[in-house]
Amino acid sequence: MGINVALDGPSGAGKSTIAKKIAARLKYVYVDTGALYRSIAYYVISKGVDLKDKQALIASLPEIDISLEYRDGSQHVLVNGEDVSDKIRTPEISMGASKVSAVPEVRTFLFDLQRDIAKKNNIIMDGRDIGTVVLPDADVKIFLTASAEERANRRFKELQEKGDLSTYEQVLADINQRDYNDIHRDIAPLRKADNAIEVDSTSMTLDETVEHIAKLIEEKTGAPAPREKKERKPMLDFSGIEPVKRGKKLNPVRMFFYNLLRYIVIGMLKLWFNLKFEGKENVPKDGSNIFASNHRSYLDPVLICLPTRVPNTFMAKEELFQTNKFFVWLIKVFGAFPVSRGKGDMGAINMSFEKLNSGRNLVIFPEGTRSLDGKVGRGKTGVALIAAVAQCPVIPVGINFEGKLKFRRKIVVRFGKPIDPEQLKVTTPGPKELKLLRTTIMDSITELVH
Repeated sequence: MGINVALDGPSGAGKSTIAKKIAARLKYVYVDTGALYRSIAYYVISKGVDLKDKQALIASLPEIDISLEYRDGSQHVLVNGEDVSDKIRTPEISMGASKVSAVPEVRTFLFDLQRDIAKKNNIIMDGRDIGTVVLPDADVKIFLTASAEERANRRFKELQEKGDLSTYEQVLADINQRDYNDIHRDIAPLRKADNAIEVDSTSMTLDETVEHIAKLIEEKTGAPAPREKKERKPMLDFSGIEPVKRGKKLNPVRMFFYNLLRYIVIGMLKLWFNLKFEGKENVPKDGSNIFASNHRSYLDPVLICLPTRVPNTFMAKEELFQTNKFFVWLIKVFGAFPVSRGKGDMGAINMSFEKLNSGRNLVIFPEGTRSLDGKVGRGKTGVALIAAVAQCPVIPVGINFEGKLKFRRKIVVRFGKPIDPEQLKVTTPGPKELKLLRTTIMDSITELVH
């Protein structure tokens, strides 16, 4: 019999992601039990079965064939041959999984599959009742948790990446409702096993959580956790890119209409919001500058454009360019171009330099995603890399408002003193130098957010 690790916890605690990483690190088999229940929920919901109709649900079970496949280093979930790996990660299916998992016949339907895998392999299995019901004799039991707000924030960002239109409030409500359902269900309710080790990841990064749990497994089993060498990401090739040549003037007719539109939009937004700009003296009158800002809402690019006399352009995640045609046309008109985040998109970087050399400004949101609570997150190194090579001023921006945008909401947009190109020079664009430069830029933004 292999080594069994049970990883339990509430919805959105990051169990699946963390279990996958630990399984890869320890060379264990990863069993995603949540995906199994989600798969049943997906099947019956897609067939129009009422989840309240227990008999109809039970009658559907013989029709369901669930299998797990490992392709390209990741697990894929198949229901009757259909890959549903992404389709089962929506709030609707999450709620459905909570309901079907409370049906004893469903749990029995899946138990044999789970236990058979556990007997034959070193496994890490995540779910709600692995340590209490499915694998009560597991060698290591971990109960992973985090605050409901933090779990909702993580899930919201994950759904945004996939283009899901659910709001943060909806995701938080789903999290709270699912917690209640899981804790109060009659069959195998969510609870920490008596001999489980609790890990609260609210203030921990993903890597810190993985490292902590891997060490716990190592201590409990006495088997050293294999250390895998991290593959270094290849540095992007900037050999053909020269510093931006500043001073190019844009078409005066276009500039006239741009500034006319700018004043019209300023008037409209000041009627709708309690809008205030601070530090406008720090906004250069010419172009070919980089504006680096925190990210609060989809209105941010417009708010940054309003005090600038030269048109801006900005990177936008490629998912936005896969929505309706009018929206895509609109953001292109306002200077947006797509970027594949996390992939070292050299095409988007080349476009950035092309726009800067044309005399436009470039707006970058180093955090990559919007902040729901207004706190400045950890910026990505891309902004430092572009700034170091472009050698043009970087103007930090802080966008401030409480809660969600609504009528007469107070919005304060602060522009900080430009970071001079001399401060951005690095002898070699290595990881350490770029991290220091990123810290300089992010600290300047953070000082403007309060």
